[in-house]
Amino acid sequence: MAETRILSVIGGKGAGKTTLVVALAAEFVRKGRRVMTIGPGNPPVSRRTDPQDPFFDGKVERALVIAPEYGLLYLRSPDLKDPVALARTHLQGADLVIVEGFPEAPLPKIEVFRRGSGRTPLYDPAASNASEWLAIVTDEDRFEAPVPVLRFHDTMWLHLLANMAWDRARPL
Repeated sequence: MAETRILSVIGGKGAGKTTLVVALAAEFVRKGRRVMTIGPGNPPVSRRTDPQDPFFDGKVERALVIAPEYGLLYLRSPDLKDPVALARTHLQGADLVIVEGFPEAPLPKIEVFRRGSGRTPLYDPAASNASEWLAIVTDEDRFEAPVPVLRFHDTMWLHLLANMAWDRARPL
């Protein structure tokens, strides 16, 4: 079996991280890769709150809730801030794990930066972790950086990004 790779998609609130994760995942699946993701559960996360529920009262480590169209896995783990540990524990068999968020994690990063966000990019070429950035995807025509900058309006940006991401994704 091939080695699992992992990378992170980061950016400010509303920049389009989830949209990019979905697009990248679809591109990798189209290429025949087995893709799994780790993403944030922004409150309110739909969760059973019945005190008789064994997960709610702390008696179980994991609870899988299933419905006709989806399943949701709840878990207790001291590693919830470590996407590498989460992937190793819960996402075995993936070719690629795409993480949304976790900008502090030592992972290859794709940043989504939108000019209308009112924020500055997270990327800082002087930062000690600047080498973790594999690309910045933006709608800002004048934005330049010492890492590859891809523009949403370019026709081949997703294909190019997928190739760069695969090459630089970190092996688990």
